Amino acid sequence: MEYSTYGRHVAMDAWGIAFEHLNAADLLSQQMVQAAEASGATILSVQAEQFEPQGATVLVMLSESHMSIHTYPEKGFAALDCYTCGDTVDPHVAIQAMLVFLQPEETAEVKITRGMGELVINRFPLANRAECDAAIPASVLGSQQEEGKMKP
Repeated sequence: MEYSTYGRHVAMDAWGIAFEHLNAADLLSQQMVQAAEASGATILSVQAEQFEPQGATVLVMLSESHMSIHTYPEKGFAALDCYTCGDTVDPHVAIQAMLVFLQPEETAEVKITRGMGELVINRFPLANRAECDAAIPASVLGSQQEEGKMKP
């Protein structure tokens, strides 16, 4: 079987997130797994680190590549990223699923098409909370529970 080198990479900065959402590596790990599953990705492993006095990093290794989050709770900031090879898993769905949980006030996003020669970079300007909600696919919002948590 021959594999394509085509891949999509979404990187998002998110601000205005509640401290408690950003300072719990275990909770973030659970949400990241759910987000990856919502995109159709195959999870191979999860590694998480809780930092002192605050902050967390979570890396979800996917058969299709990876998803990560690095948090700065004292700043209300998270850096998210998801890269998937092929065209069966949409990294944007995974990132949007995380936004359902994080509920940021503002986001900035870059989408990169990789593996096809020259990198194709699409930049999206800073978006406020209402614009973030409008961009979340109904399939992701449909899995949201009351307190901004996704279903197990």
